[in-house]
Amino acid sequence: MAEHVLVTGGAGYVGSIVVDELLEHGYRVRVLDALLHGSVPSLLQSWGNPRFEFIKGDVRDAKTRKRALEGISAVVHLAAIVGDPACARQPELAREVNLGATKALLRDAERVGVERFVFASTCSNYGRIGNGDLAKEDVELMPVSLYAETKVGAEREVLNRRGLAATCLRFATVYGTSPRMRFDLTVNEFTRDLAIQSELVIFGEQFWRPYVHVRDAASAIARVLESPTAVVAGEVFNVGDTRENYRKLDLVEILRERFPKGRVDFVHRDEDPRDYRVSFEKFAERVGFKAERSVEKGIDEVLALVRSGLLDDPYDAVYRN
Repeated sequence: MAEHVLVTGGAGYVGSIVVDELLEHGYRVRVLDALLHGSVPSLLQSWGNPRFEFIKGDVRDAKTRKRALEGISAVVHLAAIVGDPACARQPELAREVNLGATKALLRDAERVGVERFVFASTCSNYGRIGNGDLAKEDVELMPVSLYAETKVGAEREVLNRRGLAATCLRFATVYGTSPRMRFDLTVNEFTRDLAIQSELVIFGEQFWRPYVHVRDAASAIARVLESPTAVVAGEVFNVGDTRENYRKLDLVEILRERFPKGRVDFVHRDEDPRDYRVSFEKFAERVGFKAERSVEKGIDEVLALVRSGLLDDPYDAVYRN
């Protein structure tokens, strides 16, 4: 019988792809999701699969966690208030879900004998890395937002658990198309704006960020579940591609090739001081992971979706957190 995996937040932008990936690998998959952003069709493609199960519920609720963990051998914990704006808007909820619920889920998972725990963290934890250095997993974390602070705190809880083979994955900024589409992510947003409005307003154009396609992020999770516990237990891995570190200015140059008449305005703002380039060599060397998609191809993918007519209004609130 296939290993039984619980995916919290499995109806989300990354989660819906993870569910599809795990089902393709032969896992039994149970999703726990509160559907905070409303009822979405992101999991309908999985509904008829006999190895798929969905529970609508809040990971903060003890009875819901107990039900969700029954018979589970591995947890992929994606459920979170994701992103700086969403956390700043509801700070108490962010702390409860991102940190408090993670602690409770870890405790309950350990108690019922879950073997593996994969925690979705973020490269935002690095905050600002000076001198053009590449951030590796062992550098000091410098979170500059509530979102990153909650993820740093949750990482400590994950790595302090000794009864679980726990792994923290610090994902680069994700992009690309997903059944639960988001346009509030840098690559997706820039592509949409130039495609529809022929205009783009950018701040912090010199700051660095790493990027990873949402399907590569999902593949990374599957790779961890398939790796020997001796390789991944108690480890932190950056997930992305070292070649895919870009400034927003670099993204603009890629976009200009597709929108030569598009207007780009650069605006000075001080509220987002994050600036970091990241090394992803550890994950490649230890686990053999290699990202298969590039930002350039991702832009083309999102552009094709925007132009397809499949979405009535890419600016609809359903496409953002």
